[in-house]
Amino acid sequence: MPRVVFCWLSSVLVLFLLGVPAPSVLAEDPKPNVLYIMADDLGYGDLGCYGQKLIKTPNIDALAAQGTRYLQAYAGSTVCAPSRSALMTGKHTGHAPIRGNQEVKPEGQVPMPADTFTMAHLFKRAGYTTGLIGKWGLGYPGSVSTPDKMGFDDFYGYNCQAKAHEYYPEYLWKNDQKVMLNGKAYSHDLMAAEALDFVRRNRDRPFFLDLSLTIPHAKLQVPDLGPYANESWPDDLKRLAAMITRMDSDVGRLMVLLDELKIADRTLVFFVSDNGAAYNDQLFQHSGALRGRKRDMYEGGVRTPAILRWPGHVKAGAVSEQVWTFWDLLPTFADLIGVPAPSGLDGVSVLPAFVEGRKIEHPPLYFEFHERGFDQCARIGDWKAVRHGSKGPIELYDLSVDSSEKTDVAAAHPDVVRKFEDYLATARTDSEIWPIRDRVPGQAAQKKAAAKKAATP
Repeated sequence: MPRVVFCWLSSVLVLFLLGVPAPSVLAEDPKPNVLYIMADDLGYGDLGCYGQKLIKTPNIDALAAQGTRYLQAYAGSTVCAPSRSALMTGKHTGHAPIRGNQEVKPEGQVPMPADTFTMAHLFKRAGYTTGLIGKWGLGYPGSVSTPDKMGFDDFYGYNCQAKAHEYYPEYLWKNDQKVMLNGKAYSHDLMAAEALDFVRRNRDRPFFLDLSLTIPHAKLQVPDLGPYANESWPDDLKRLAAMITRMDSDVGRLMVLLDELKIADRTLVFFVSDNGAAYNDQLFQHSGALRGRKRDMYEGGVRTPAILRWPGHVKAGAVSEQVWTFWDLLPTFADLIGVPAPSGLDGVSVLPAFVEGRKIEHPPLYFEFHERGFDQCARIGDWKAVRHGSKGPIELYDLSVDSSEKTDVAAAHPDVVRKFEDYLATARTDSEIWPIRDRVPGQAAQKKAAAKKAATP
């Protein structure tokens, strides 16, 4: 037996005895990489391929031309932390452990329970190297819910989403260690460089990279105004546009690197946003034709631009009306990599829609929001219901003819309203941290007390 083969077999035997999967790069048909790029507070209409006229996004537009652009994809929530929780757990905000933004002083957010099974755990089961670069927001440093305890091999970025408001931070986290920056480095550039390095390091083995970028979340900070320096716009809008275009350039650098390493054909690339646009200026029309924005239950708050590219598997230059959402991705990736998904998920696999273009009738979608009291929305087929307060009247919209949610047709369809009343009453489970509390005096203090109790080490 040749020495090289003998050494390889010996290595595989050792890995087997240790319970570690053998490197799939040695297989004839290696598992595909997954590169999941998520912007922060990017609106449905902020990309050229979704109708933006003023902000330049040529690289993301090219990604859409090389893959499929989805018109009815939904984030996990209308704000940051619960959207990420839905992505990680495969559960919507009626069941997910994190259903709102709750900060824990001096740094971090309310953690997920220690036994939470995440998307990163799923990839680890299949022998993937897992990385998170960017924003976490799902547990304070030292808690039971830091990235390394939730399935990620490598983490670089912000643990706390409140700290992520600053693009020139005092420090970032590298796994469980602080990397001191002293306010002298632009964090997005550092995270983009780290992403390139992660891909290079893992070029020969399957990887899952959650690249949770913080652009264009506040603050509006950028090293230069790029192509917008001489525009007559207000300074804050020039900075906002420059941030988005800077992110677009780094997406382009990642795509070039995949080509250079000859792994583009075995890498699924997603591009999405974590929720609707935070900004409401009239110049850029961030939500496009959709109503609402971040913190709203209307489509502009929960629908996301979404692009999927996988050469040879996902149709190029296509536009899809398939409904899917963040909590579908855990069961979808389970199908993709051949690992059983845990039971009790709200999501369904949409892999046939992604790779075969098949139309899947999606189960009802459910969202709840706790920062303005208690708001809910749901989608069943093409019907959309919105309710403000647990006992408020239901607004009803027919998205097949009114995606902008301009006309409330509840009075004309009492049977559909009753259907939504029944669904909204059963779509969630009670949570001590996220109880139903309509807007009443003292509510903010009650929520803070509950969050503090849940976050106590």
